[in-house]
Amino acid sequence: MIRRYAIAVISVLVALLISHWPIFHLESAPVSLFLCAVMLSAWCGGIGPGSVATLLSSVAFYYSFLQPVDSFATKPDQIARFLVFIVSAVFVGSLSVAQRRTTESLRKTRDDLRDTVQKLEESNKSLAKSEAYLAEAQTLSHTGSFGWNISTGENYWSDETFQIFGYDRALKPSFQLAMRRFHPEDVSLEEQITAGVSQQGGRVDVEHRLLMPDGSVKTIRVLGHTVNDQGRGSTFLGAITDITAMKNAFEEIRLLRDQLYRENLALREEIDITRMFEEIVGSSPALQSVLAMVAKVAPADSTVLITGETGTGKELIARAIHKRSQRSARAFVSVNCAAIPRDLIASELFGHEKGAFTGATQQRLGRFESADGGTIFLDEVGELPLDTQISLLRVLQEREFQRVGSNESQQVDVRVVAATNRDLEAAISAGGFREDLFYRLNVFPIEVPPLRQRKEDIPLLVEYFVDRYASKAAKKITGIDRRSMDLLRGYSWPGNIRELQNVIERSVIVCDTENLSIDESWVGRGARLAAPSVQSLSLSESLAAQERTLIEAALAESHGKVSGPLGAAARLGIPQSTLDSKIKSLKIDKRRFSKN
Repeated sequence: MIRRYAIAVISVLVALLISHWPIFHLESAPVSLFLCAVMLSAWCGGIGPGSVATLLSSVAFYYSFLQPVDSFATKPDQIARFLVFIVSAVFVGSLSVAQRRTTESLRKTRDDLRDTVQKLEESNKSLAKSEAYLAEAQTLSHTGSFGWNISTGENYWSDETFQIFGYDRALKPSFQLAMRRFHPEDVSLEEQITAGVSQQGGRVDVEHRLLMPDGSVKTIRVLGHTVNDQGRGSTFLGAITDITAMKNAFEEIRLLRDQLYRENLALREEIDITRMFEEIVGSSPALQSVLAMVAKVAPADSTVLITGETGTGKELIARAIHKRSQRSARAFVSVNCAAIPRDLIASELFGHEKGAFTGATQQRLGRFESADGGTIFLDEVGELPLDTQISLLRVLQEREFQRVGSNESQQVDVRVVAATNRDLEAAISAGGFREDLFYRLNVFPIEVPPLRQRKEDIPLLVEYFVDRYASKAAKKITGIDRRSMDLLRGYSWPGNIRELQNVIERSVIVCDTENLSIDESWVGRGARLAAPSVQSLSLSESLAAQERTLIEAALAESHGKVSGPLGAAARLGIPQSTLDSKIKSLKIDKRRFSKN
């Protein structure tokens, strides 16, 4: 502030000196000099210093340049000139102050404008960067944005939205353009949603399918809501996400989950089943011949029919076929056809729909679906009802089936291994088994020999079962007495390996020493040592003849029919499988008793 007033005083003094300095010869220009001093003072200092400069200039002008000069005496004839000077000085000072203020205001406005421009540039850069990040995020997430002015019909699509719909960015976005891509089955739903949005507004969360020009199908999710703008009307803003990959992943997960469920279900069922034994034990030529056939047929993926007496290990052979096949990594599903009620066998094998019959409260997968990709073992296949045999024949021929209560066919890729202890050819003659199904099952027949035909395997089997059950009972058994082994070798084993297993388990339970012994009464009433006498042989022959007579009489009365309430098995009061085994061992021809 002091500097500003000092400038005012100095500028007036300088103007006074210059006007009096003879060298410049400016005696006639004091008014201009003083006005310049006032102008400079007002410019540099503002109103205060300008007023001081005006006052000092007026005093100096009155004293030094109005007649009489160098006097403050009254100068009436110079009053007009003096007043004009004062008015000019005030005007020039005011003008200079105004100009200074205007200059400062312009300078401030310029600075503010520069700051504003810089901020706008920074905002534009930040906005461009945000838009680039948003576009990159939309690309990575396959999510585009869109806007639809409901009143004017104007549309906005982001670049990713164009990419999702498969359109060029140069095209003008429109609702009709989007409708061209919607799947024909989803067009009506989209039209309903659009009509609801245009009339009522609200929020939308819906999935659609897009049918692309190359024939591929995309699945999109649309999320949006209506925004009311007083100036532009209602606008529907939203986002569109391509969820095709996620849908495909979920579908694959669902299929894998269902497959895992089916395999786990089959595994749990297999764990609950008490299997005959866990490994194939034996080295007899008869068994080695069967194993050689298993090794040949296992990789071929052909249907196998396993025959043999009850208890010979047919399921074990089926498992060996599965383990050596290319399906070994998938499920092995075992079904005992004789253990399932006839009314439920179709549902058990092929599944059923909800409400297919009384008690069907939900959809159930059948054993064939559980075994998809693997192997299904149909034990006692000869016990299947005729209507179920037709369905099984279709599976073998067409590789498809229908669930109970459904009209849709299900494709299945499964290998069928069947087993029976019945004479299927005799069952065909009696009308109990379909001949075409027999030929479909009998692609590769394997007959498992009974234990009496592989007696050299009995010591190995005995050792195996003794180790198994002694370990479970926490007993130490190191051997078996010779008499017991001769007893086991001399028995005919009508129950085969299953009967031997039961005898060994029972003997281990009651054994109190390290040497196992077998109670003679446990191996059948007709058990004898390996070298029977002549009288024993005659008795066996007599018993066989008596059995033959009784069986033939029963077959004659039932006209060759074995199963059923009027069959020979029911007349004799023995299980059907036992009668089939005896008919086969006695070589009785059932067909000669049937009606022609």
